[in-house]
Order: sequence, then C-alpha cells, then structure tokens
Amino acid sequence: MNFFPDEAARAAAFPICREKIFLAHAAVCVLPRCVADAMHRYVELGALSHQEDAHTWRDVNATRVLGARLLGCDADEIALLGPTSIGLSLFANGLDWQPGDEVVCHGDDYPANVYPWLDLQRRGVTVRLLKPERPGEITPSLVESALTPRTRLVALASAHYFTGYRPDIAAIGAMLHARGILFAVDAIQTLGAFPLDTTHVDFLSADAHKWLLGPCAIGLVMVKRAHFDRLRPTLLGAWNVHSPGFIAQPEIRFVPTAQRYEPGALNFPGIYALKAGLELLLDTGIDRIAARLLELKAALLARLDPLGFTVLGPREGAAAHAITTVRREGADHKALHERLLEAGIVCSLRPDRAGLDWLRFSPHLYNTEAEFDRVAEVLRASLDS
Repeated sequence: MNFFPDEAARAAAFPICREKIFLAHAAVCVLPRCVADAMHRYVELGALSHQEDAHTWRDVNATRVLGARLLGCDADEIALLGPTSIGLSLFANGLDWQPGDEVVCHGDDYPANVYPWLDLQRRGVTVRLLKPERPGEITPSLVESALTPRTRLVALASAHYFTGYRPDIAAIGAMLHARGILFAVDAIQTLGAFPLDTTHVDFLSADAHKWLLGPCAIGLVMVKRAHFDRLRPTLLGAWNVHSPGFIAQPEIRFVPTAQRYEPGALNFPGIYALKAGLELLLDTGIDRIAARLLELKAALLARLDPLGFTVLGPREGAAAHAITTVRREGADHKALHERLLEAGIVCSLRPDRAGLDWLRFSPHLYNTEAEFDRVAEVLRASLDS
C-alpha cells in the first residue's frame, strides 16, 4: 500500500524526504508541508491583522469537531491543550480524592503518565504499579488482578512508548466500567496511527507532536461530559470561568463544555497546525494508515532479522505497532545510532531500566520499503567495520 503516486508527490507532502530518512515519530515528528503551511499562514495573517477574530474561532471550533471525529466523542468534550502531561495532570489533580482511594498505573510507562499519579500519594492515595512480564505488555487480566474495592481509577497508555505494545483499551475499559472504575488514557502513541475505541474511556490526553503530525505543545484532551462536574478544573482564568465582559465575578462558575479545562489564551498557531494534520490523517483514513504501518513494520523486520537484531515487543497482531525497538548483543548501539544519523537516517536511541541501549524505529504513513533498504545497508556496514 502506498499513499503517493510517485516520489515527487511524497516529497512534496513530506519535504523531509528530500534530505533524510525520518523514522522517529514516536519521539518528535517532522511536519508535513500542509501542517507547516497552515501554521505559517496563521502567523503571517497575525502580522497583518488581529490574531483573534471570527475566522480564528471558526477554525478553533472546526478543530474540536475534527478531534471529536477522530476520538468518537462530542466536540464539546474536547479541550485543545498540550502537552500530554497537562491533560494527565488535570485528570490527576481535578478529582476529589479521599485517603485510601487507589489508582492503578504502569510504573514503566512514560514518566508523564506516572508522576501525576505517584504525586497523589501525598494526598493519601495508594498507587498500585502494574508489573507485566514483558515491558509494556498490559493485558486485561493483569489490570484485573490489580483491582481492589478501593480502586477508583486506572491510568494507562494506548501504546507503550518503548516497546510499542498496544493494550486492548476497549476490553480494559469495559471491564473497568462494569466495576464503576474510571479510566484515563495517555493516547499520544496511537492517535493518528491506529484506531482507538473511547467508548469506555473517561479521560484522554494526547499531544500532536508524534503520530498526529503536528507541533509541540498542542493536542487533544477529552473529558466525557458525564464527568464535567466530577473533574474540577485546576487551571483557572477568564476563558473557562464565567466572566461577562472580562469582569471577575464573586463566584466561580465554569463554562458548560470542555472549554472549562482551557484557562486562558489558546495556542492558535498550534491549533491551525493541528487542524491541518487532523484533516490529512482523517482524509487518508486511520484504518488505512494502521494497515500501512504494520506493513512497514514487517518490511523493516525482514531487513533487521538477518542482521541478528532482537526485537522488543510484539512483531505482529492486534498488539503490534510501527514502533520497532531492537538491539544486537555485543553491538555498540550509540555508535550505530551515530552512523545512522551521519547517513541522514533519524531514529531514536533509548535505554531500558537495566541500562541497555536499544535502537527505536518509528515510521509513519509516508515512509517506504526502499528507505529500509538504506537503513539495513548502513547497519550492515557499521556492524562489519
């Protein structure tokens, strides 16, 4: 499957292709041409006119609609905030925790989805850390085994940042809701890459700078309407508290939508870029993108296996991701990473908890099998030297 008729079209849509082989979308993505152009147009208009006018608010509202379409929720359940950690911290800090309440999370998740929950310990909350047999392999049975009558919320990632393992969010959410337990999801490693069923997700946060193909510090925060009163906003300002004529009132009354989690001026350049990225992804089709990413993973593994690399995480199936993390026993992975960078191949070097270095490749919809041939060529030459 290829989304571009020829190499010229691919390079026009993703200019990075002219200069580098970019395989680091699980880190910080490069911007497609349409996303960079959308941000540039807004900034140029801001030099000639008011940054905030009727057209701006039209496009802000359109971005909420696109985000809701991606997540399968209502537009008024979407707040436009980033980074991911802001949303996760809003979730952790906004609930009325009582001493003895319990939270379940994964201690080897990305720190943004660990620290907000660990910090609740100072409020008397017990935090139970999941310990899967393999990194990131969170299964419904593992989650269920950690639940107690005091469990109030479970916080998970929709994919593990290191191994790419994708938990069955739908099954876990259904199991939690049957027990009256809230479910918060860090979705930054799947939104824009794989479909995500949010039917049984209460709170979700994802910045745009990975698979959504957007800039840093803007993203989607979803709070289901049923929880607006339960999840109190902890960042307050004139935008989310009723302030007629920008005059402070004697009582705090939040606006009736997820705007209540946006305290002040919005990141308009980021929102315009996010809107363009969402349009690109939705027009392409998330199901089609997901299928292509798994094709790319198989193609990459076919080139890395003969070189003796060990793969961390699932190679195929419902839990697999384009994130492909590998190492070869005895190799100098820092040196391999440097050789790749020198050859114009961008991937990530990540250590595990034991201090071992791994190479992490994370292609997106525009990458090609021919680029993987070059990756294998550089690695083979490096290993032979």
